[in-house]
Amino acid sequence: MTLIYVPYLIVLVLLVVFLLAAIRVLREYERGVVFTLGRFTGVKGPGLIVLVPFAQQMVRVDLRVIVHNVPPQDVISRDNVPVRVNAVLYFRVIDPERAIIRVEDFMAATSQLAQTTLRSVLGKHELDEMLVERDRLNADIQSILDRQTEPWGIKVANIEIKDIDLNDNMVRAIAKQAEAERLRRAKVINAEGEQQAAEKLVEAGRILARAPQAMQLRYFAALHDIAGERTSTIVFPLPTDLLRHFEGLMPAPK
Repeated sequence: MTLIYVPYLIVLVLLVVFLLAAIRVLREYERGVVFTLGRFTGVKGPGLIVLVPFAQQMVRVDLRVIVHNVPPQDVISRDNVPVRVNAVLYFRVIDPERAIIRVEDFMAATSQLAQTTLRSVLGKHELDEMLVERDRLNADIQSILDRQTEPWGIKVANIEIKDIDLNDNMVRAIAKQAEAERLRRAKVINAEGEQQAAEKLVEAGRILARAPQAMQLRYFAALHDIAGERTSTIVFPLPTDLLRHFEGLMPAPK
């Protein structure tokens, strides 16, 4: 009796193997690039996909945004400063057919392209631009990568420069430069203050010259300020007009 059921068991096993080889389930963010006898026949998914076993093959492609850490790159800036720069890259597949057919490994290709582009773009700028204008540099690198990966069906959403590392000698040199810049600004501000004070003194002198009574009032104010201080000796300056009056009273020398 058992021999009678052997053919049915064989057929059942073959049917299970056929179903396992034929049925695929793709998630909402997945697509399947289908090849029939080696030739591209279409992109399918999401949902239930039925393939012809041994005649059709399918390659899964994830359509979600991929976050890739670009390894640290040694860069020499335009002003000959060596730095190590790393970044993070955000990209996704927008055309599964081109991503599978036109490039062998789109992940590795995009990563290598990001590394070379990062070195190329940053090498054209000075260190100060790398530190201050990161947003503009990020936009430039993103534009170049997006243009070069478009034939592969890849969309580069963004790239962000994370860290710019300097060696200890360059850190000390930049600190000295910053200190010298602060001293220079302090001297400039001090000189501008002295210039403004001199201009005000000249303006005040002109006003006092037009009104001699104001000069006398300023003289009395100065005496009041001196009397309020705790000093043992007070020197009273004589007005020059009074000295000229005494000169007129003195006899002329023989």
